[in-house]
Amino acid sequence: MGRGKIVIRRIDNSTSRQVTFSKRRKGLIKKAKELAILCDAEVGLAIFSSSGKLYEFASTSMKSVIDRYNKAKEENQPFMNPISEVKFWQREAAVLRQQLHNLQENHRQLLGEQLCGLSVKDLQSLENQLEMSLHGIRMKKEQILTNEIQVLNQKDNLVHQENMKLWKKTNFIRQENMELYKKVYGTWDKDATSLNSFNLYGFNSEESSQVPTHLQLRQPEQPNYEILSNATR
Repeated sequence: MGRGKIVIRRIDNSTSRQVTFSKRRKGLIKKAKELAILCDAEVGLAIFSSSGKLYEFASTSMKSVIDRYNKAKEENQPFMNPISEVKFWQREAAVLRQQLHNLQENHRQLLGEQLCGLSVKDLQSLENQLEMSLHGIRMKKEQILTNEIQVLNQKDNLVHQENMKLWKKTNFIRQENMELYKKVYGTWDKDATSLNSFNLYGFNSEESSQVPTHLQLRQPEQPNYEILSNATR
């Protein structure tokens, strides 16, 4: 048999009213929690019992929910008069000044200043923040140095390749000069030819001074005495 429909009206019996309040309150809080999780919504729920007791639930914090509610309400509603507009902008300026003050204080603490009012837990948290920042800085510096080393290695490889090409060209030109020398002056001793080719084609070498010079002495020619006597006559 189905459950009968309950008439929505005040329960006169205080005991039944308290039991119903307890059950409905738990169910309402459960639904609010499910709504926040399933729909990624920011939910705030406040319940006051008949005796004045407060029951609340907030997906983040009740204060942030209320501040967001007030801000959204003021933004959505047009300004009715200049006084309300001035108050709105005064509150906005106060919030910005407080945020600026917090940022300046946090910056001074990171620099190691104004630490007298911090507890051991706060100092430990500040130390952890600094260590994380230093770790990130070191990682970035190592990455930059690694990239620079890779670029230098690539340049070194290019220079090495260029040197190899120049060495091959020089060796090829040296061989061509030796072949040309052999064709022009005939077949010489290999060592002498290689040394003389350096001198002939602009390749100076300290060993070129050690090449032997072949000198040959010739007999003086005998004078023709008959021709001389005729000339004397």
